[in-house]
Amino acid sequence: MSSTAVQAGSTRPLDPRLVRRSRAVRSYLVTSVALATVMAALVVAQSWLIARIVSDGFEGSGLVPAVTAAVVALAVAVLARAGLGWIHEVVSARAAVRVKTQLRDEVVASLLDGAPRRGPRPESSHVVTLLGPGLDKLDTYFARYLPALALALTVPAVVIVAAFVADPLSGVTIAVTLPLTVLFMVLVGYMTRDRTERRWRAMVRLGHHFSDVLDGLVVLKVFGRSRNQTKGIAEVGERNREETMGALRLAFLSSFVLELVATISVALVAVSIGLRIVEGHMSLMTGLFVLVLAPDAYLPLRQVGSHFHDSAEGQSVADDVYEILDGEAGGRAPAYRDHPAPDLTGATIAVDGVTVSYEGRSIPALPPTTLTIEPGRVTALTGPSGCGKSTLVDVLMGFVAPTAGRVTIRAADGTSYDLADLDLASWRTRIAWVPQVPGVLEGTIAANVRLGAPDASDDDVTRALRDAGAPDLHPWREVHEAGANLSAGERRRLAVARALLRVRRGGAAVMLLDEPTAGLDAATEREVRRSLRDALVTVVVVAHRSALVADADTVIALTAPTGVTA
Repeated sequence: MSSTAVQAGSTRPLDPRLVRRSRAVRSYLVTSVALATVMAALVVAQSWLIARIVSDGFEGSGLVPAVTAAVVALAVAVLARAGLGWIHEVVSARAAVRVKTQLRDEVVASLLDGAPRRGPRPESSHVVTLLGPGLDKLDTYFARYLPALALALTVPAVVIVAAFVADPLSGVTIAVTLPLTVLFMVLVGYMTRDRTERRWRAMVRLGHHFSDVLDGLVVLKVFGRSRNQTKGIAEVGERNREETMGALRLAFLSSFVLELVATISVALVAVSIGLRIVEGHMSLMTGLFVLVLAPDAYLPLRQVGSHFHDSAEGQSVADDVYEILDGEAGGRAPAYRDHPAPDLTGATIAVDGVTVSYEGRSIPALPPTTLTIEPGRVTALTGPSGCGKSTLVDVLMGFVAPTAGRVTIRAADGTSYDLADLDLASWRTRIAWVPQVPGVLEGTIAANVRLGAPDASDDDVTRALRDAGAPDLHPWREVHEAGANLSAGERRRLAVARALLRVRRGGAAVMLLDEPTAGLDAATEREVRRSLRDALVTVVVVAHRSALVADADTVIALTAPTGVTA
């Protein structure tokens, strides 16, 4: 996330994106302001009742019925204020749950809908941290900060008006000193914002590091390097601890500063009231009322300041969420249209000047590329690493939107379509895809192969596995999560079998394969090459191995952009 995004999000009392996109937040804010207004009225009533009871007790004739009634009314006011505070907490907790659920659903839907993006998708470890402990930061944001903010918007204004009506001098004093508390709160907020952002980034780095270690744990153990990672995780965890403790120290110091400023401000009011009561220029009732009321003008602001770190953490998380949802740093491209994809049997695919560039990178991921993919032929894409072969496959799949240029499909009947005008779901049903790192789900080999054609028979699955050079993969063999019990070669052969089955039983007329024979032995590679030639569909294959290139009808060599070497 850019520093601009951080500062833009963290300096606002309330992130407007939460208000715009969440009905739960809007209804919560209305309820919160209404409850805060009633609580402000109760603050004034409670102060007046306390002053009335004390002044009548000293100046009157003791516990008369009027004083007794005031004591009962005070008890009711205190209970009502406590009850409203409890209701406010319940409403806040429920709002936090609804907002977190909505944001999690939106983020997951955004990542799973397959919409094209103008930048790389976020790392899985970052998404896990964000959707787990990250969004939990919104609990304190809603339970502490926003209720305090609602009270800060209503209580001081009501208190100043009530104090001014009772004693104009005290009202003016409160109105003049109150902005000092706001000023110090803003200064403290700027310091807290940066420290809190660093703490959140430290936790994200810890998540990334831990995820990387888990992903490479098998390799680390094979080479005897797994024990060394303990030190690395401990160091990253220690940095996270230091940032957390630093944020807590700053939060405690900020509370002290705000308490000191508020205490001095109340003292100014108290000194003025005391001197005038002694000189007989103010009644005890009025003096007590203003003196009891004055601290409540500063209390909500102090609470906002002390809970500002909750706001900073919550908005840091919100910035990351909306970076994914709104694409502030290389996010989603304009949505593709809903025109159904044509039948790709006999269709020609033309790539015209397609370029892909990511924000913050001086070298394009795919330099300007023009080529034609003829129907029914095997086209091999070659070139040095970094020239954009895999990026071009992502463009053809609709995962990445071109920065410039377009992809045109000319159907067998002569009708032309722009890929940007097609419905991506229907487009992808026409394609069999083997990515560079094949995805595998927990279940069975057969279930994973049938992802390409759910209605395929057992015989179809067995044939696809055989043609993919994987007769040793039993269809009912259990597959662990992420294919942990499969070798890289087994995962790749499984993906090829899935693509072949999609062509035979799923209606696909185009195959896009990214290094389908990488890591396979010569005999298995020959079987895969034979199956690709016999598929009788349009095949586009990213290839480095000479045998696969030699089988191609057309070889297109992509050139690396300036600054990239093989």
